[in-house]
Amino acid sequence: MLAACAVLAAGCTEQSSPSAAPSPSPAAPSLAPGCSATKVENGPLPEWARAGFSGDARAVHVLGVQGEIAAVLFGHPLTYDRKDGASNKILWVGREKYETGTLTIKARLEGTGEPVLREVAGGPGPSIIDLPQAGCWRLYLSWPGHTDTMDLVYAG
Repeated sequence: MLAACAVLAAGCTEQSSPSAAPSPSPAAPSLAPGCSATKVENGPLPEWARAGFSGDARAVHVLGVQGEIAAVLFGHPLTYDRKDGASNKILWVGREKYETGTLTIKARLEGTGEPVLREVAGGPGPSIIDLPQAGCWRLYLSWPGHTDTMDLVYAG
């Protein structure tokens, strides 16, 4: 069942190739892999993300597309309507030092529509991130001096 509920993707880069003529379709699909390219790791955290952990620091986690942030998933799998009493707890760990501030998360369902905003006071750190419906959410993450993106799947 867990395999059917893949949670995060860390491969949201768009690719383009030069062409002599513009695309004939104004609604050409995005080449971004999105949630189908989900790569959730269940193993050792990168060394830079191990502060506060001991030993080889094994955990369910994903890295941002640019490698600037790690999301450690204590609420795996993420679910938009939790009925099991658990929470969608995510520990955000920034790769580089940053000034204290706010981690701002702009999430868009399937990468389109109006963003849903969430904030984590104090910059990357512990959070409960609930989103309003099931599906693939593209997250645009920003905190003092840094940005990154990743996709999250919230199961129903």
